[in-house]
Amino acid sequence: MLNKVVKNAQEAIKDIEDGAVIMLGGFGLCGIPENCISALVQKGTKNLTCISNNAGVDDFGIGLMLKTKQVKKMISSYVGENAEFERQLLSGELEVELIPQGTLATRCLATGYGMPAIYTPAGVGTEVAIGKETREFDGKTYLLEQAFKSDFAIVKAWKGDTHGNLIFRATSRNFNPLMAMAGKITIAEVEELVPPGTLDPDMIHTPGIYVNRIFQGSEYEKRIEQKTTRNAN
Repeated sequence: MLNKVVKNAQEAIKDIEDGAVIMLGGFGLCGIPENCISALVQKGTKNLTCISNNAGVDDFGIGLMLKTKQVKKMISSYVGENAEFERQLLSGELEVELIPQGTLATRCLATGYGMPAIYTPAGVGTEVAIGKETREFDGKTYLLEQAFKSDFAIVKAWKGDTHGNLIFRATSRNFNPLMAMAGKITIAEVEELVPPGTLDPDMIHTPGIYVNRIFQGSEYEKRIEQKTTRNAN
C-alpha cells in the first residue's frame, strides 16, 4: 500500500505550480479545503485556474487567493457573495466562466468516470450555449459540455483513513466527492485521520483509490456564509 499521508498542507500542495488548473471542493463556505487554500496563499502560486462551486467571500476561502491576485480564471456557478470577485470581473482582471450548477457537478462526474463529454438541456438558447455543439434527442435540444481537465483536486472531508478513504458530512458532500474522483492528483485534508479499518466501509463516500495525498488539518473556522435566525416567539 502506497504511503499517502503527508505532514501538512504545505507539503501537500508543494508541487502545485504557476498556471495549474485546480478543483476546490465545497459548497458555498461549507466543506472547503481551508488549510490548503491558506498554504497556496503562503506559497504565492499564481495564474491559477480554479474550478469551484463558489468563489469564497472577500476574506475567506478562494476569496483569499483572489485578493492576492493568484487566480487567473474562475470556473464557478455561485459567485454572489464576493465583492473583490465582482471588481476583478468588471475591470477585466479576471477571466470568468459561469456554469449552471448541475452542469458543473456533472462535468466533474464525467471526468471521474472517464467520459469526454455530457449532453445537458441546461443553458440551451442562452449565452452559455454560444459556440457549443447542440443535438436533439427525442425532439429536445441538448448542449454538449466537455468534461473538465484538472491537474489537482483539493477536497476537505470530515474523516479519512491513511489509505485515503473519505467520509464527508452533510452539505460538504455536494461537490467534494465528485471532485475527488476528477483530479489527476487528489489531495484530501481531513478533520480526523484514523488508521485503516477504523471507518465503517458502508459509510465511506470516496474510496481511497481516488486519493493521492491525505493529511489531518487544523484550526477549521467553518464559517457560515449567510446566517438566518428567527425569534423564539
